[in-house]
Amino acid sequence: MMINNISILGSTGSIGTQALDVVDKLGLNVSALTAASNIDLLEKQIRKYKPNLAVVFNEDKAKILKDNIKDTNTEVLAGMEGLIEAATISSADLVLNSVVGMVGLKPTLAAADAKKDIALANKETLVAGGKLVTDAVQKNGVKLLPVDSEHSAIFQCLQGMPEKKALKRLILTASGGPFFGKTVDDLKNVSVEQALNHPNWSMGAKITIDSATMMNKGLEIIEARWLFDMPADKIDVVVHRESIVHSLIEYADNSVIAQLGMPDMRIPIQYAITYPKRYESPVNELSLSQIGKLTFFEPDYQTFECLRACKKALDMGGVATAVANGANEEANRLFREGKISFLEIGNLVMGAVDNIENFEPNTVDDVLRADSLARQFVLDKIN
Repeated sequence: MMINNISILGSTGSIGTQALDVVDKLGLNVSALTAASNIDLLEKQIRKYKPNLAVVFNEDKAKILKDNIKDTNTEVLAGMEGLIEAATISSADLVLNSVVGMVGLKPTLAAADAKKDIALANKETLVAGGKLVTDAVQKNGVKLLPVDSEHSAIFQCLQGMPEKKALKRLILTASGGPFFGKTVDDLKNVSVEQALNHPNWSMGAKITIDSATMMNKGLEIIEARWLFDMPADKIDVVVHRESIVHSLIEYADNSVIAQLGMPDMRIPIQYAITYPKRYESPVNELSLSQIGKLTFFEPDYQTFECLRACKKALDMGGVATAVANGANEEANRLFREGKISFLEIGNLVMGAVDNIENFEPNTVDDVLRADSLARQFVLDKIN
């Protein structure tokens, strides 16, 4: 049975706005919408979708929005408390979490505890709090549906799997970002503008920089470990420049199944919303003859230190993945603000993984402490 009501966390971002295209196509009701600070777009969404609740993470902006929409019936809340309200609102059948960063962890856990199915586009949730999240999902008997194109591709390929032991490995595809084929020397003086010039996907600034450093793919390896309960050594990456093959799985008999489609996030978003059914989508058909050729390459672990750091952190276990994520969030921001060089992002992430004491996280506070230590490590290093 398809859901009727959806709550969208991060509705003004790239995933959120595309999710609303899918909502239009499927004729769903919207229970809640949230934004970090973009109240102009959020106001337009509120007037169109008439949600019960709207949340702005920035408290000052929330006050302005409240005033601007006082002629509507939508309640306005702010901050983390507001996000958690949106994640647990009683009318929603499904919570789509597409906020960026560690801020997504608490709402994901709250949604699971409120017995909501979760469509997850917030990487950091599983990277930092993987075990906490998967435990909460299991305990509450809810679905955790991947929205990332790569994880959705694996999820779709797995629908035909006879039993778990038939699965041999997962193969995540990476576009390679704007710096595919470049050496460390080539990347010494990269500008923010160059790093934001992604060849295939339109994404927010933070995620686009993560794609340029290949941190994005490192985060996805960690996510895949938790989403599909696969050990790190059974998760591989292949660089696929065209972004048509979204990921692959290999079975015990060495048969490989892939999911293909145009590089458009509305397919994985819609599949998470309608799972296990499929409906017409607003995305163009794939014509392989027009594309002509598909290419595949080994990733360059030496040049792209972030990718190496994520694999190392996953092997270490404990809070090492939360440390890698926190250090990257801070370093990525500093690079976008022109305070560090492109290559320093990878150096800082690896430095944090190597130098911050690792421990087993038993609570959300443990994860947040590791995150905070990582951010402080980065700030101390650059000062």
